[in-house]
Amino acid sequence: MEIPKPSDSDKAYFRLLLNDLSDAEIKPMFGNLGAFVNGNMFAGLFGSTVGVRVDDADRLSLQAIEGSGPFGPAERPMSGYVGLPPSWHDDPEQAVTWVGKAFSFVASLPPKASKPKPPRK
Repeated sequence: MEIPKPSDSDKAYFRLLLNDLSDAEIKPMFGNLGAFVNGNMFAGLFGSTVGVRVDDADRLSLQAIEGSGPFGPAERPMSGYVGLPPSWHDDPEQAVTWVGKAFSFVASLPPKASKPKPPRK
């Protein structure tokens, strides 16, 4: 499985979509970026594709928009996530809206429990 790398402009676009979300934490993930709230990922960057995690009704609505699609590796897309249409790079207003929906949805979920550290030997 080959993991595409985002360009600097892809990373800047992703960060632009998160400008108004002060509680979001951006972390590197396998050469790409992920955006988290309460330890749960709500948006990610995979190559040049931005993907969001939204509730079932919003996921169906987003999947009906031309240009949206699976998010992640073609062999194993991430369930629960939808890739935003690439055409939104030119006018990010819609992408900002969907990233905001993803943030709100994931922020409503229970915080991710941290894994216990393994005992020292």
